[in-house]
Amino acid sequence: MKIYDTEGFPNPLRVRIALAEKGATNKVEFVPVDVMGGEHRSDAFKTKNPDATVPMLELDDGTCIAQCNAITEYIDGVFDGPSLMGTTPAERARIAMMNLRAENGLMNAVGAYFHHATPGLGPDLETWQCAEWGNKQKEIASATMAYLDSVLADNEFLAGDSFSVADITAFAGLGFADFAKVDIPESLTNLQAWRAKVAARPSIAG
Repeated sequence: MKIYDTEGFPNPLRVRIALAEKGATNKVEFVPVDVMGGEHRSDAFKTKNPDATVPMLELDDGTCIAQCNAITEYIDGVFDGPSLMGTTPAERARIAMMNLRAENGLMNAVGAYFHHATPGLGPDLETWQCAEWGNKQKEIASATMAYLDSVLADNEFLAGDSFSVADITAFAGLGFADFAKVDIPESLTNLQAWRAKVAARPSIAG
């Protein structure tokens, strides 16, 4: 199978961490996509992924799967190792809930700020911007960080006692926040400690 991505970008990072957690990094072929050159918006790429986004998974039979959550669900199911998505209905539901909160409130909110209220990826790619919307999303990202800090006051990881896809999404979201210059307050000590712990995992630290 192939993963089309741009190394170093936040959403591709989510899939790369998931693969590493499952010990499957060497079981896929990475195909670089020149996002800065607009390759993801080419007709050839959009034939595979109409979303015009990375990452994208292409299976051996030609099936293409886009969207991080869908790709990670496939990875979690097809490779051995502890589940990133949960095993019981209650675990799966809680992990899905926390993953969506991290994705919508942090990852996507930081992305909206970056693409709308800063120069983003440059005028050739940022063809429409709304700074007011972007700045509002920055506020949402900051509020989500505080919320995650409160969750971590009583939990080792975001969805309970086990590392999950929710932690991957939040970790990548904080990295994106660093890049976009969205402050992560030092006062959020639970979040800071959790981030250091996650960063030390072999799937990230190497």
